[in-house]
Formats: sequence, structure tokens, C-alpha cells
Amino acid sequence: MNRWRSAGRTAVRVLAVWVVITGTIVALAAVLPDFRLRSSDGESLTQLGITAAVAAGTFGLLSALLWPLIVRALLLVPALVLGLLVFFLNGSVLLLALRVVPEGKPQVNVTTAVVIAAVLSAASSSTNAWLSVYDDDAYRRRLARLAGRRRRAEPAAGEPGTTTPGTVFLQLDGVGHDVLKAAIEARYLPTIQSWLTEGTHRLQPWRTDWSSQTGASQLGILHGSNHGVPAFRWYEKDTRRLMVCNRPSDAAELERRRRGHPGLLATDGASRGNLFSGGASQNALVLSVSGRMGRRSRSGYFAYFSDPANATRTLVAFLAEVVREIVQALRQRLRDERPRVRRGGVYPLVRAFATVVERDVVVAAVMGDMLVGRTAVYADLVAYDEVAHHSGVRAPETLRVLRRLDKALGLIQGIAEYAPRPYRFVVLSDHGQSQGETFANRYGLTLEDLVRVGCGLEVSRRGRRRAARAQTGAEGRAAVRAALHRPEQGEQRPATGAEPLVLASGNLGLVSFPDVPHRMTYEELQERCPRLLPTLVRHPGIGFVLVRSRERGPLVLGRPGTLVLRTGEVEGRDPLAPFGPGAAEAVLRTDSFPQVPDLMVNSSYDPRTGEVHAFEEQVGSHGGLGGAQGEPFLLHPAELPVPAGELVGAEELHEVLRGWLSDPAAPVADPTAPVADPTAPVSDTAEGAGAGHRAGAAGGAGAADTPEEVQSVP
Repeated sequence: MNRWRSAGRTAVRVLAVWVVITGTIVALAAVLPDFRLRSSDGESLTQLGITAAVAAGTFGLLSALLWPLIVRALLLVPALVLGLLVFFLNGSVLLLALRVVPEGKPQVNVTTAVVIAAVLSAASSSTNAWLSVYDDDAYRRRLARLAGRRRRAEPAAGEPGTTTPGTVFLQLDGVGHDVLKAAIEARYLPTIQSWLTEGTHRLQPWRTDWSSQTGASQLGILHGSNHGVPAFRWYEKDTRRLMVCNRPSDAAELERRRRGHPGLLATDGASRGNLFSGGASQNALVLSVSGRMGRRSRSGYFAYFSDPANATRTLVAFLAEVVREIVQALRQRLRDERPRVRRGGVYPLVRAFATVVERDVVVAAVMGDMLVGRTAVYADLVAYDEVAHHSGVRAPETLRVLRRLDKALGLIQGIAEYAPRPYRFVVLSDHGQSQGETFANRYGLTLEDLVRVGCGLEVSRRGRRRAARAQTGAEGRAAVRAALHRPEQGEQRPATGAEPLVLASGNLGLVSFPDVPHRMTYEELQERCPRLLPTLVRHPGIGFVLVRSRERGPLVLGRPGTLVLRTGEVEGRDPLAPFGPGAAEAVLRTDSFPQVPDLMVNSSYDPRTGEVHAFEEQVGSHGGLGGAQGEPFLLHPAELPVPAGELVGAEELHEVLRGWLSDPAAPVADPTAPVADPTAPVSDTAEGAGAGHRAGAAGGAGAADTPEEVQSVP
């Protein structure tokens, strides 16, 4: 099958070059006075085109047949002489081609033939270079040539490897373990499926902390600590600062607070497309360093788009994705598919940026890092996460985006044979996503409305609409703003006044009273707003509320009953029971953070349907407890050890990944070589130096994105 596909791609390329050369001949005949395709008595335009096509085909055929013989004959000719002879010999081939054209009587002198042959050769080379961007194999060879690399020689049988392996960590943002398994079984992911069926890799889930979102997970994975990050956004009373994980200045502050924790990428590492650097010396498209790097933070984009072929390919795919999103959104509305959120405004552009531009630039940067032999590379591909927020976790369009990410993995895997060292590939996600109708759509009011009702405050429609627009925090939008070097968005001034500040992170809500300098206790809240806690706890869309009691410590309040976290005592029924094992430990850990708000509110969760209700405008959401959002995946080489039992929390995952990097001498598997005993069933830019920077400038990721549907992801 692969041979037929390769033959088909070759045929398409030959046909495209033929068409371009034919058009070039026609254009030159119209411009050059000494070059005519028809005789003085005149011929039809059809005959003109046929003559040009025959001439183009004959020139190409003769070049293919004669040039190998000519090159062999001229091997002994001095280089300077050969440089001049090439032009005249190429012109001679063109003259011969025109002489054997059966019809059309083309006329040209020798000097003009040399010029025409040079132009045709340039047009042919340009067309071949542009088309090679769409061919994975040709694209990889092109990158390797730019980096000055050839295929790495493998050790002989029985001979130990001479180089230690590097490790590439590829984060598929927001892809849950359940979604990945379903996509593999549906044959959406041939690259990952081949790794599993051949036994080179193993797949397993891991469990996030309560804050199941990229900021907390990636901070823990890359820097070994996410202590003090209760949600995607939160208000700090001591600094009177609103923190947002995907805001560059806040990401930099979070990273600064972890100076005592060595990053995962501290030794010859590269961070690409992430929120945080992981201690890497090479950073591109990383939010935490984008502020201090200024224009250099966008160097990955500039390097990539400096190649016209990359720019053309990505622009076409970008426009196709915009059209695709508009059509799919319209179809969703006409069919009245539910759940549904608004997908207008600038969102089609944001989606196209996340699924095309950022993907292409990040993948090109990773391949550049491999071609210069970096020890560790960590890259985040946000395409699936962005689309799933708006289209749904398992929507066909979302799974098609996941398919395109799998093709990008295959492209990265293929470049390894040109790298100066072998590479291990670890694919993981930072969280999953849970689907459901938004809280506002299901109940007709936002979390802020509910809090204000409980505090006896007026609820305004205008404020509701403003809150709905503000509470959208996908990584794609932040990446767009960073790429364009736009000012930071969000509340920068200290919050003041007696009114509550309500923030949302997926289906996790945070309530703070800024006028009180400390974390309010259960008793203080009951005295100030006696109706607030009963209003929240009794609402069917609220799963549980965390509040600290002066006398009993942290309490989890829910409709079924109350859980005293310190002692495990339950009054009534355990409100955390529907959220599965480990929920109490995750909530208790978060309660120990210094920046926990006065109240933390988790939406309800239905274990039968897996449905949660996001406090943001998101169909697929994550950020709290409930369902698949808390179960991401880890796909790793089979020879790398993993501790027995369940992996719990990003900090524990960091220790596992760090252990793999500290033992570079461990054997590295060849993902392309099948093994006899499969161990894993299918069910279960760069700102680098040298060749890495040149390779990053050279190309995009994956095969062509056509306007037809091929798409969608969270």
C-alpha cells in the first residue's frame, strides 16, 4: 500500500511540474522575440498549448535520460569549466527537444535556448521544492539536507551503540486516556497504533491533581512542583493580584517561584510551544519567557515563515481551516446539535492558528532540535484541546484534528534516522476533557449570578454577558496574542470593594471577597452571607464546595452531606463519592495551598453519562474533578521503567520522566522495527543554533491539509 501511495505522489508531482513547465514555455514564447511556438501562418490557441505541452514533456524526458550520461562524461572537466558548460548543454537539450516536437514548428536560436533552459530548470526546481513540503519523506530529506545530515549509520549486529539516546516529549494537550484508546481502536492514529501493536511502547493513564488544566499539570511536569496553583486563574489576597496561567507575566512569575526546583530540561534541553521553559536553554514560543525575550519570543515563527514554501503551505491550510470551522459551526446550528456554544467572532482564526500555524512551527522546531542532537525536547501541541472546547470531546471534526497530530508524530519519528543520535519518543497529555452542557445554558444563570443571589446582590444581564465573554481561557487564544506581541489581557488592577470576585476554570469555580485580607472561614461566611453556602450547596448544578472551618478545618459541603477532610468523618453521605477514588486526597492537598480562595466550587458530575457543567463557555472542559478530564495518558517506550501502581499528580510524573533522563544509557527502541513479543495491546521554533535553527526555518509539519474535512481536537 505504501508503495502505491508513494508512486501516486510521484505521479502527481511529475504532472504538476509538467503543467508548470508548459505554462512557463507559453509565457516565454509571449515575452521573448526570438522564441516562437507557431509558424508565421498562425495556429490556434489549442495547438499552441499542445505544442508547449509536448515540448515540455520532451525536454523533461530528454533531461532525465541524457543528464546522467552527460554528468558521467564531464566528471573530469574542471569545476569552473563545468559551471559554464552546464548552461550550454542544458540549452542544447532544449534545442533537441524542440527539434523532435512533431508539430508546432517552434523556432529559437542557441542563445535564447540557453536562457529558456535556465528558466525552465528554475521553474522545475521551485515546483519540486514546493510540492515536497506536502510529501513527508521528501520533506524530511529536505530538512536533513539543509541541516547537512545524512542517515545515521546503525551499529552492526552485536555491536553496542556509540551514542546515548535523546528523548522527545510530545504533549497532546487535553487528550484523555479514554479518547486516545477510542481513537486508536477506530484507526484514527496509525502511528501510535503501530507503536503499540509492535510492542515498542506502552500506554497507561495517570491521574491529575484537582486542578486538571495545563498550567498546573505542565508546571508540575516541567518544574517538579505545582504547589500553590489552585486553578487556571485565581486571586491572591496578599499580593492583590489576579493570576492567570496563560498570561506571560504570570507564567513567568510562577516559574520564578520554582527556582529551587531544577527543570526537566535543564541539561541541554529545548522547550517548544509550552507555558513554561522547564529550565531549558533553548526556548521558542514559550509564554513564560516571551515577555523578557521581546521580539525574540517570536523568532520561531519568523524562522519558519522565512521559507516561502512553508509560508505558502501553511497559509493555504490556515485558510482551509477557517472555512472548515465556519461550515462546521453552521452545520451544527442547522442540525441543532447539543451541547453547543458560540463559535463566531475571531474563533475561526484562533482555531486555525492553533491547529495549523502553531502545530507546523512547533513540529518544525522539534525536528530542528533532533537534527542538532539535543538531549531532551518537550513540545506542546494544543490543537485538540482548542477544538474540543468548542466542538466536543469526541466530535468527528475533533477526532480528525487528532488524526493530523498523529501524522505529525510520524513526521517527527521519520526525521530521527537523520539525527546524530538515536531518540526515544514519549507522548503524553496534561489532562483530559469532560463534556456537557455549560452551567449557564443548563440552568439559565452563571456561577457569578448564583453567588450574587446568595449574597443578596443584584444580578445584571449585562454583567452576565460580560462574564461569559471573559471566562474563556484556552491556550490557543493566548498563543495568538503572544505570537502577535499583543498586550496582555485580563484584570491587572487590584480587586477592591465588598462584592465577591467569582472566577472560573472549566467546571471549577473560585469565590473570593477581596475586602477581607485573609481566607474567610465557614463561620465568617455564615455571618456575612448566611444564604450563600445553602444556595450553592442545594443547587443541582453544584457538586461540592470547599470551605475551611475555624473549628473543624477544611470541609466539603454537598447536597448528600458533609465531609470533614482532616478526620474523614462523613455526615450524611460523602459528597465526593461520585468523583471516584483519590478525590478527597486531591481536595485536601489543594486546601493546603497558601492562595486558596474563600470558596472553591466544583460543578456536579454524572458518573453514568460522564457529564459536567463548565462555568465557562465550553462544551468540552477541564479544570476540576469529574470524569475523563482527570485521566490523561502516558505513552512511553516499553524498556523504560514505570513505578508499580497508579501515577498520581504531575509532580510524581515529573520524577518518573526525570528518572528516564538521568539514565541515558538505557537501550532505545527503534519505533520502526517490529518485535517478536508485543507487550501492549491496542485496547489498553526554534531559537536553536546552527542546523536546528535552519531546519526550523525550512519546513512545516505533516502532510497537506486539504479543504476537505480531515479534522478536530481538544
